[in-house]
Amino acid sequence: MTEKVWFITGTSRGFGREWTAAALSRGDKVAATARDVRTLDDFVDTYGDQFLPIALDVTDRDADFAAVAQAYGQFGRIDVVVNNAGYGQFGLIEEITEQEARAQFETNVFGALWVTQAALPFLREQGSGHIIQVSSIGGISAFPNIGIYNASKWALEGFSQALAQEVEGFGVKVTLVEPGGFSTDWGGASAQVSEPLPAYEAFHEKAAEQRKSRVGNQGDPKASAAAILKIVDAAEPPLRVFFGTAPIGIAKADYARRIETWEKWNDVSIEAQG
Repeated sequence: MTEKVWFITGTSRGFGREWTAAALSRGDKVAATARDVRTLDDFVDTYGDQFLPIALDVTDRDADFAAVAQAYGQFGRIDVVVNNAGYGQFGLIEEITEQEARAQFETNVFGALWVTQAALPFLREQGSGHIIQVSSIGGISAFPNIGIYNASKWALEGFSQALAQEVEGFGVKVTLVEPGGFSTDWGGASAQVSEPLPAYEAFHEKAAEQRKSRVGNQGDPKASAAAILKIVDAAEPPLRVFFGTAPIGIAKADYARRIETWEKWNDVSIEAQG
């Protein structure tokens, strides 16, 4: 198998770190970004010129373009672009501040958009490439207390589905990876939490109990590495793929309810046509 060159954002922990390790260990080359590149020192020590650490805040559009260009200049091509950088914003919709909402979109949506735009000229020129967008089961469904996070992932899903159709003729593939719950610290140190409103005290207490009940029933990020390698090595990779056992059941139930509602109200839909 020909070695691949990866550009991966958000590699200091979680999926980004595990996928970086998996790519490097099989002989691929990786340009890996993190806000603090000191978290990547072990990769530098082990893999040398096979690995390129880049300090990057993905919300900085100019820096995104410079980072992708640096990776291309170092390795001469880019085969896989992984938009993994992101975080979860917790808070009910009424509790979310303007700053919190904008910050969530700056990272989860615009960060991925800028990196994607930066990579596309290189991928089109090559006539090949694979863009991996790390979404979530929360990108096709929605759950209380993470509504603004859901909104950011729905936006990512929307532009990525359109993108897949736009670049297919250039030999560029797009895949949305939609994980369920994984032990990635997504809900821990990397998360942001809004100031709770007293009116929702009972809801927050119930939500806290539910979170406790889910502890220990999460996927292993290390196991996901083998899965992502299968995706990037596939001749015909999927536009969407779930990671974990829970998402398929959530999706089936959610879409069944949507179809039932659309069909129930279809007479009104037809009336609206005029």
